[in-house]
Amino acid sequence: MKLTAASVGALKLDGKRDAIFFDDQLSGFGYRLRLGSGGRIMRSWIVQYRRAGATRRVLLGSAEVLSAEAARAAAKKVLGRVALGEDPQADKRDRRGKDRLTLRSLLDEYLSHKKVSKHTLRGLTRYLLGSAFRPLHGMPVDTVSRKDVAARLLVVTREQGPIVAARTRAALSTFFAWAMQMGLAEANPVIGTIRPPEGKPRERVLSDPELTAVWHACGDDDHGKIVRLLVLFAARRGEVGGMTWNELPDLDGPNPKWVLPSERSKNGRPHTLPMMPMALDIIKSVPKMVSRDQLFGAHSPAGFTAWAKEKRALDARSGVSNFTVHDIRRSVATKLADIGVQPHIIEQILNHQSGHKAGPAGIYNRSSYEREVRAALALWEDHVRTLVEGSERKIVRYTPTGAA
Repeated sequence: MKLTAASVGALKLDGKRDAIFFDDQLSGFGYRLRLGSGGRIMRSWIVQYRRAGATRRVLLGSAEVLSAEAARAAAKKVLGRVALGEDPQADKRDRRGKDRLTLRSLLDEYLSHKKVSKHTLRGLTRYLLGSAFRPLHGMPVDTVSRKDVAARLLVVTREQGPIVAARTRAALSTFFAWAMQMGLAEANPVIGTIRPPEGKPRERVLSDPELTAVWHACGDDDHGKIVRLLVLFAARRGEVGGMTWNELPDLDGPNPKWVLPSERSKNGRPHTLPMMPMALDIIKSVPKMVSRDQLFGAHSPAGFTAWAKEKRALDARSGVSNFTVHDIRRSVATKLADIGVQPHIIEQILNHQSGHKAGPAGIYNRSSYEREVRAALALWEDHVRTLVEGSERKIVRYTPTGAA
């Protein structure tokens, strides 16, 4: 019997729950009747073939939406692929498996295993799970194309600027490199897309008068104390803003210090800085809260968070403009060099694992330069005191014998 619209209409189950009727002219092409729930008869077109000694079956579609002629044409395509040595059913099964591996599901897995600091992880999460690639999250990862990525990068560039777009692009490219290593993707669709300009690194360094103006503009509130500590420690704003009492052992002892744990440092390395008198006075002026270990902020577990609002107020009071809170860190590092502190000591203060400790040098040189760091911070605090008080220096800069 040739399967046509008229012939299949007369087919019945005859007491069976499932029956397949094959076409006499196209081997493997069939019409399936199956008893469904409520006594409803399900009608569909199928193709059946043998591959590697096993019978395989491919569903072409429901007979309610696919005509006999269209089903026959589809069957010929499937059987043609079989004749060429392919296995359509295995390919279909493989496709179903790949469809479950959406971009979002793999991004979640990637981020959950990413061994980076909390700061870096927050950035990656923002770039990968935020609005930038959200329209692509439901796509199977192997179907994300260069065109898809390029289109989203254009949107991010237009809405958030080229710097954010460049970082977002880099984050996605790193993810796809991981997916390829894990055998979850065959290509990186980020390669070949336009690379947004990342912009020049900031070079803003506050002058001594500007630094003095900022210091005097700091109030006796959380933000004012944080900014002054940033000037004294050359730390990152989140590190000081999230400072906890647990990180400040021996405040009343002979060697007070700030011990930044690895989970709060950008590079994932613990960092210790000695507490000089001016910094110690600021710390001791912070009232302790019974229910909160953080020195600053009122509710957030990250500590102080009202950066934008308070920075605008600081700008207005100080009269110093066109600088970010992070520019203070660069300014302090520059001025430490100006007053004679050696570059490797400045890097130690900044908790940088570069320069003299990059590569094999850092593996063998594990010194924390504790005495040198203490001397440098004492020298720097004395310099700050002379600026903000207009007084004379108490600590004289050390100059090696024979130096100019």
